[in-house]
Amino acid sequence: MRIRLATSEDVPGIAAIYNHEILHGVATFDTVPWDDDAAHEWFGKHQDPRRPATVAIDDGGAVLGWGSLSEWSSRCAYARAAEDSFYVHPDHRGRGIGRAIMADLIGRAGAQGIAVLLARIETSCAASLRVHREFGFESIGTMRRVGEKFGRVLDVELMQRSLEDA
Repeated sequence: MRIRLATSEDVPGIAAIYNHEILHGVATFDTVPWDDDAAHEWFGKHQDPRRPATVAIDDGGAVLGWGSLSEWSSRCAYARAAEDSFYVHPDHRGRGIGRAIMADLIGRAGAQGIAVLLARIETSCAASLRVHREFGFESIGTMRRVGEKFGRVLDVELMQRSLEDA
């Protein structure tokens, strides 16, 4: 497995992983699967080195997982912060792919002068919470009952890691 910047050829693999989570999980609060246009629109927003999209691929080039750094807010004063995301194909979870993607994203963020990484994680997503804690993220609060999906009312843990202290 290796991690690299995503290319337009990776978009179908990225979308397949994300659409699975939209339809079957609560790691995203999106409820409508991406079509080809939506997936490419998302990809287009991740061409800036400060807001990259990355993929973990196997030796054959298949996308095993992906990660991204996104704008936390469109307000200029938040430019020093980014929100991280990572998703792993359900058939490849538990193999350290999420950790590898997170390590890569942290390195890319630091190299681009991002000072703070933030994450919003639904509170039942134990693996994501664990990975973030392993990489030094701390809880900064819980947003109670802010989402609803599959008939469940959901809480979201806010997590933060300063890269200035690293």
